[in-house]
Amino acid sequence: MGVRNYLVEGVSGTGKTSVCRELARRGHHAVNGDTDLAYQGDPATGEATDTALHEHHIWDVGRVRALVADHRDPVTFFCGGSRNFTRFIDLFDEVFVLDVDLDTLHRRLDQRPHGEWGAKPSERALVVRLHRTKEDVPGTGVVIDATRPLGDVVDEILRRAGLVGDSTGQA
Repeated sequence: MGVRNYLVEGVSGTGKTSVCRELARRGHHAVNGDTDLAYQGDPATGEATDTALHEHHIWDVGRVRALVADHRDPVTFFCGGSRNFTRFIDLFDEVFVLDVDLDTLHRRLDQRPHGEWGAKPSERALVVRLHRTKEDVPGTGVVIDATRPLGDVVDEILRRAGLVGDSTGQA
């Protein structure tokens, strides 16, 4: 939906949802991919599955393409994780990869409500492994230190997107 489009990625617990909410609060068009675009599907084919596996958490590529092609907003931020990001990453003007240290990651996962992904021990173990290997996030992009306060993290993203001091999305 933006003339310019940005992807905000990172492993679970790095702050993608919080960043999305803060961008929207500041008046930017922000899409929460985990709630607005995601479904369980085969990352290679996009075919829906009736699984509940982390590896099948993908975004609807057609919807991503349609949102990127809609230029009603000057800037759109797509926030969230997807196992099929390689099928649409080329559509973005820039990719921001949120990163935190292991202690911060554990603290954030400890604060997750029961039932939220990453709260179970098996899910936490997967998140920690993905944090270590970085296999689940884009290998290219601007790494953002997301251990800082949320406002500072969003300010850094906006600065790197050329939107410093402007809450309307206009550069």
